[in-house]
Amino acid sequence: MKKVSTESYKGVRDFYPEDKALQNYIIGTMRKVVESFGYEEYDASVLEYSDLYKSKTSDEIVNDQTYTFTDRGGREVTMRPEMTPTLARMIAAKHKSLLFPIRWYSIPNFFRYERPQKGRLREFWQLNVDIFGIKTISAEIEVLEIAFRIMEAFGLKQEHFKIRINDRVLIDETLKGLGLDEEQSAEVRRLIDRKDKIDNFDEEMTALIGKPLSLDILPNENIKTLIESLAKRGIHNVVFTPTLMRGFDYYTGIVFEVFDTSGENNRALFGGGRYDRLLEIFGEEKIPAFGFGMGDVTMRDVLTTHKLLPSYTSNAHLYICTVDQESFEGAYALAETLRKDGINVIVDSSSKKVGSQVEYASKKKIPFILCVGENELTNKKYILKNLFSGDEQEVTLSDIPKHIKK
Repeated sequence: MKKVSTESYKGVRDFYPEDKALQNYIIGTMRKVVESFGYEEYDASVLEYSDLYKSKTSDEIVNDQTYTFTDRGGREVTMRPEMTPTLARMIAAKHKSLLFPIRWYSIPNFFRYERPQKGRLREFWQLNVDIFGIKTISAEIEVLEIAFRIMEAFGLKQEHFKIRINDRVLIDETLKGLGLDEEQSAEVRRLIDRKDKIDNFDEEMTALIGKPLSLDILPNENIKTLIESLAKRGIHNVVFTPTLMRGFDYYTGIVFEVFDTSGENNRALFGGGRYDRLLEIFGEEKIPAFGFGMGDVTMRDVLTTHKLLPSYTSNAHLYICTVDQESFEGAYALAETLRKDGINVIVDSSSKKVGSQVEYASKKKIPFILCVGENELTNKKYILKNLFSGDEQEVTLSDIPKHIKK
């Protein structure tokens, strides 16, 4: 039989229990904040018809980064590289029966075929937060506050990151006088978006439009209102950045990007923008929309950089050691009673020495332990030990849940 490799596919992750606990923490923190603003969760299949992405997603993603194949029915399908086109499709399909404004979120996995590197993998999970049906700047204010509150919930301070904002309308107005067609304008926007990553920006711009492009642009009223409104909510790390474009072609107005200011992880973390015309590809009237996507990989990196990763603890609250085989049934009955009271319990049935059982529980980072033998089962009194602090106390069965929950 041919030996099969134990290596996972390049650019994806195996989640062992401690890894999964960390991911659950990241996703759980995101979910808690978003739902505190009243957003509802939705989801969809990982497979979409490829035409959905060819219509509006950036050419780089469609041509170079998607997992696209022809299924057995001859249909060209793509494993989703992002969620916004799927969301727009879902809204377009039922918009006449939906109640606007819509506040939705999702945390699905995505696939992009690109070179794995820090902050970028071929499979990742991403929080998507979107609001449909509000054309005023109040949508931007609300969604950017959500983004800020998520960072705050992870323990990040304002000095740890910046929120860079721009309005695509400003660049569009600048490009109008250049006589460029739609494709040339798109190329110019993509080049502007790369300005801080390349050394020969002026040369490349001259090759595109015949001269350097001045980016000495002043903020418009939308930008000023956004900065002022967020400041009133205690958010003071918002910076106008006229070169910020974001990569997707469907953005039509305000765009933003959250940027880590640490020297160890000085990079964009996530972002989003306004996309009022995306539903037009489905033949529907335009519906104003604003949203962002926030990946789990970059959030793990920023938490590592700022030493904010939580320490791992088992999802078991209590480990019951058994002195001998005769104690098994009593221990199981004890555990079943405690589970009904919301306590997660493991019963050791290995017949190992008590010392070995305690050592195992400690290594598994289970916070509480008690040992069960004939004396404990007869007297119905137990010694409950906190393995983290070392504290011990004698308890009855009814005492155990309140001590553990406290």
